[in-house]
Amino acid sequence: MAINRFLLGSVFVCCLVATCYANILFSSLKPTLTVTANHKEGVLKAGVDNVTVTWMLDSSMPAGTDSSYKTIKVKLCYAPVSQVDRGWRKTKDDLTKDKTCSHKIVAKPYVAGGAVATATWTVQRDVPTAKYFVRAYAHDAADKEVAYGQTTSADKKTNLFDVEAVTGRHASLDIASICFSAFSVVSLFGFFFLERRKTKIAEAK
Repeated sequence: MAINRFLLGSVFVCCLVATCYANILFSSLKPTLTVTANHKEGVLKAGVDNVTVTWMLDSSMPAGTDSSYKTIKVKLCYAPVSQVDRGWRKTKDDLTKDKTCSHKIVAKPYVAGGAVATATWTVQRDVPTAKYFVRAYAHDAADKEVAYGQTTSADKKTNLFDVEAVTGRHASLDIASICFSAFSVVSLFGFFFLERRKTKIAEAK
């Protein structure tokens, strides 16, 4: 009898632990946040241009929807077109394995009551060339994702923007390269001129 109770207790504890530590699936989250991203027109340059992100509780949500929200974590996410043949950017329903949103933008405490929050972020130098959108996750007190919102549609094909990565070349390096090339050409012509002059002097003697 005691053994049976022990086994039952062990099973209960295991189930409780599994529940507490179960991975969160993106498909289980509700899109309760309204998220927008403002930036300049055209391609954004990594390390230079800014994105201003705004988020708040969707006004159509019933009162109390955000009662468990404690933190908002905003991320830069790859659009599907920039995930093709790139396994390291692959979308997974299990958020612990999902690589869609690999770049952190900001994390802020959630302000309840539908208040508008905003953050301006400079595109980091390590962000690669790709098409992106912005997604915000609402986290509870246990730091688990409980809801989200994003700047694009459900199929992630609208309101996308492009980022151009840092190439590793700088204007100062280009200028130095041009100057060095010009110096080399001038030196080459100078060398030939001196050689011809020496030859003429030798022939005159």
